[in-house]
Amino acid sequence: MIIFKGPDVEQKILEQKTVEQRSGEFEQRLEKLKGLRAAGVEPYPNDFKPGTTAGAVSGEFSSLSKEELAANPRTVSVAGRIMAHRDFGKASFVRIQDRSGSIQAYIKKDILGDAAFNVFRLCDVGDIIGVEGPLFRTRTDELTIEAKNLRLLSKGLSPLPEKWHGLKDVEARYRQRYLDLMVNPEVKDVFLKRSRIVRFIREFLVSRDYIEVETPMLHPIAGGAAAKPFKTRHNALDMDMYMRIAPELYLKRLIVAGLERVFEINRNFRNEGVSTQHNPEFTMLEFYEAYATFEDLINLTEEMISKLVLELCGSMKIAYQRTEIDFTPPWTRISVKDAILKYSNASGDIFTNKEKAMQFAQGLGLQIPKELSHGKVITEIFEKTAEHMFIQPTFCTHYPIEVSPLARKNAQNPEIVDRFELLVMGKEIANAFSELNDPVDQKERFLKQQEERAHGDLEAHEMDEDYVRALEYGMPPTAGQGIGIDRLVMLLTDSPSIRDVILFPALRR
Repeated sequence: MIIFKGPDVEQKILEQKTVEQRSGEFEQRLEKLKGLRAAGVEPYPNDFKPGTTAGAVSGEFSSLSKEELAANPRTVSVAGRIMAHRDFGKASFVRIQDRSGSIQAYIKKDILGDAAFNVFRLCDVGDIIGVEGPLFRTRTDELTIEAKNLRLLSKGLSPLPEKWHGLKDVEARYRQRYLDLMVNPEVKDVFLKRSRIVRFIREFLVSRDYIEVETPMLHPIAGGAAAKPFKTRHNALDMDMYMRIAPELYLKRLIVAGLERVFEINRNFRNEGVSTQHNPEFTMLEFYEAYATFEDLINLTEEMISKLVLELCGSMKIAYQRTEIDFTPPWTRISVKDAILKYSNASGDIFTNKEKAMQFAQGLGLQIPKELSHGKVITEIFEKTAEHMFIQPTFCTHYPIEVSPLARKNAQNPEIVDRFELLVMGKEIANAFSELNDPVDQKERFLKQQEERAHGDLEAHEMDEDYVRALEYGMPPTAGQGIGIDRLVMLLTDSPSIRDVILFPALRR
């Protein structure tokens, strides 16, 4: 009888072999650990101080020839993880990796001495060692440390993923990010770029007289955005609290207080779906500037992001998932109304007649509840027909007032607000508006939100009496903006999923 093995069966067999192999290696390494301790060697010391890094050594001495190094020896000490090991009996070459990169070390028994070499013989790929010695060049001209001293600094018991097959399973990479970063250099590069992006934004705003602040993560009222919050309980205060969905209302309280230019880069939490674009906790930049309008923030945003792209990528043009994106200013500006008219066969009367808007939406296949406001119907139509069309950086402006309860009414048309969203690859990267600073209008809009909440819209804003009270003391004309850091990093690192740019994304058990 012939048994045909499908790919799933073969994969399971391979996985089982891998598990058995790893189990055997673990036991072997455990025996080595016992051998080290029996010989009086501490396998986890804490007294080795590397004098430099692998990257610094390469940068400083890469131009020196074999003869120059021989004539004037340079002794260095580095520490890092063994990532590769070529054994020649009484001599070995190992590749040591630290935070800055990697460098080769030459381990020879005659040079190192019996005791240290015996310790090295109990080392494996994945162990962390410290080496000290002069630099030389091999026959292949590779800059190498000749180890005169060697210390085992941390004995690894679990073997690293096999070199050529590596850690490729996406789920495993997210769950074991420490291994992902260790063996996949391109992943580490994403997070180094993320750090540079955040640093650039912070320095850009500080240079424009903004001050960085911190506002609460636990809120008595879930406000500042239309989203479902995480709910918790504070036992000592005997009250329900919410993980913040946005810092907006607290930051605008600071504008009332007279700080005038503030920003915060921190976490938000939303109890919603998980996808390639959404994670329950994510990083947002929010900033507010007194005596500014949403049009001022269009200019600021265009300048900040285009300069960021140029510094990070070396060009205004980047590739995202094989699509070229050009960040060269100026970027396209278009209203929600004009976008709908451009990318659909809608007639102008859908903007003045809710019934016709409902009919048009239904013709698009949208399921629209009758109680949904006219402005929300228009927004649904926009998202269906136009939003995904904006591949290049585009400021889409003047959203309906019903979906912008914290934004200032447009002076010419009170049915819309002075607001924009920055769209790239059809996705929202930033959201900004001229802030509503009329306390009477703000309270009325909160009350309207309460009505919508009563009709089943659980994402509608709750009444925030204290925020209204703050406005009653007077908030200067202000513009504010939020930028999704994770989505911005996705764009600038060509990452298809938000999980690729969050070190430890949310996953099912």
